[in-house]
Amino acid sequence: MQIKVEMHSGYGDFEVPRRFWLDGREVKVSDNLDQWHGADYRYFKLKGDDGNLYILRLDQSELEWELIMFQARNLEEAIAELLSNRA
Repeated sequence: MQIKVEMHSGYGDFEVPRRFWLDGREVKVSDNLDQWHGADYRYFKLKGDDGNLYILRLDQSELEWELIMFQARNLEEAIAELLSNRA
């Protein structure tokens, strides 16, 4: 899965995701719920404008993003929405 992330300055001039694309599908960040750091990684727990929860991880040495966790607001509704967007 390809992930592209657009960042902006958040609290204390730390950059946080503003929006991201998962295989070309845009998700705007409606809320940055949490963030934490590992040795070479930064993690962001986000709520998307689609109502879903995401955890994204940035590998700071490679500058690559990875989707770590996805939780649909309502799995049946999310599947129906994805299928209707493909038609």
